[in-house]
Amino acid sequence: MANTSSKPAFSLRALLRDERFWQIAFQVILVIVVAAVFSYLFGNLNRNMSRSGIQFGFSFFKNPASFAIGEDLLSYSAQDSYTKAIQTGIVNSLRLVAASVITATIVGVAAGVASFSDNWLLQKISRVYVGLVRNVPLLLQLFFWYFAVFLAAPRKENQIVFPSPNSPWLVISNNNVNTVGPGLPDEVWVGMMLLALSMLLFGLLWRSLTAFREGRFAAGLAGWFSRIGNAVMIAFVLLANYYLLFSNSAEDRLFFKGALIALFTNAAGLWIVALAVMTAVGITLWRLRTKAMLERGQEGKVYLAGLIAIALLAVVIVLLAFDWTVPTLVEGGGATGGLEMSVRYAAALTGLTFYTGAFIAEIVRAGIQSVSRGQWEAARSVGLSNGKAMQLVVFPQSLRVIIPPLNSEFANLAKNSSLAFAVGYPDLYAVANTTFNQTGRPIEVFLVMMATYLSLNLLISLNMNQLNNAVQFKER
Repeated sequence: MANTSSKPAFSLRALLRDERFWQIAFQVILVIVVAAVFSYLFGNLNRNMSRSGIQFGFSFFKNPASFAIGEDLLSYSAQDSYTKAIQTGIVNSLRLVAASVITATIVGVAAGVASFSDNWLLQKISRVYVGLVRNVPLLLQLFFWYFAVFLAAPRKENQIVFPSPNSPWLVISNNNVNTVGPGLPDEVWVGMMLLALSMLLFGLLWRSLTAFREGRFAAGLAGWFSRIGNAVMIAFVLLANYYLLFSNSAEDRLFFKGALIALFTNAAGLWIVALAVMTAVGITLWRLRTKAMLERGQEGKVYLAGLIAIALLAVVIVLLAFDWTVPTLVEGGGATGGLEMSVRYAAALTGLTFYTGAFIAEIVRAGIQSVSRGQWEAARSVGLSNGKAMQLVVFPQSLRVIIPPLNSEFANLAKNSSLAFAVGYPDLYAVANTTFNQTGRPIEVFLVMMATYLSLNLLISLNMNQLNNAVQFKER
């Protein structure tokens, strides 16, 4: 009996008609074209630099910078290398971006929710704020806060003290702003930022590991490309987190201690590590409670009690372990202690906060309006006030609409932070600008700057996308 189960012969015509083949082929062709274009451009750049007697490379970063930086958290001096100067600028930018994201979110959510307030004055103030701030360029607003507000403050001899000299909670002069705050060393502040970055990277690591665990890969060549990409991502995240958490500046040419080394060698840093662990435990308990409520119909009281206990303990740690101090007035003017900010940083932070907050307010308003009117009526029918209905019913449902555009606003904030140089704040752009003016090497400096902003925005986008997936409605 003849064997009829032989494999069909290869057919070029069938292959050319296969849609899957063209999907892969177009991607391969695109990669080849992009690689060829970049190869041509880099070769042209290298030839032009050679004619000018310049060799492309980053070895000049080892040379002494020979310029001062107004404020930093890495104990930088003019005798240090350009590498340390650039890293100081990166830390300054991270300091500004991290604080602005928090304050802009608070202001934006408050203004967005206030636009639905029953209080006529509060609702009108919210709408005027959004309409005014959104239509004035950010650069002009930064100039306004710096020149018209903070530099217009009295000199330190006549500084503003609130509420009174006997209880100086806020001290403002045209040089510094001192307010009640934690007395943490600079090393600990840097460690906190590095720990936050490493946690964002761990979110990316978790995403890649989940893809391998669940086998979410396409069939054929595309699936193998996806596997290789995820494997490379896992290796990159592990390497990057090693430097962020365990770096030794003497050996790694990183002029900051790794986050865990910096935090474990300071008493306050140990409490920050404890808060990070408690946050991870709290997220796990929240997920377990949600799963128990949805899949088994349980109330999840045990998990809720654990979450409340963690929240109370975190508040106690923040209030008691961070050495909160109030400003101390100095004879003749000025103040020490508390949380001290230069007027340059304060102006940049205030401008970014209110500018981005206005856009976030519109996003929040649109998200709340996307929730059907029936949800409001259902909440009121069970006796909830407008405030409780907003907090427990409407706002949680609006998150699925709010988070995607909020992702873009956070990315815009990170990029807009480069305008802080206009008010004299020494962020990455300001330091990089001085560096390439002195060295005459704009290409290498701009590549470093581009890579930094690109990495920061990709981290924001990837983690916000994961948060967006978590709040979306799940189909059954």
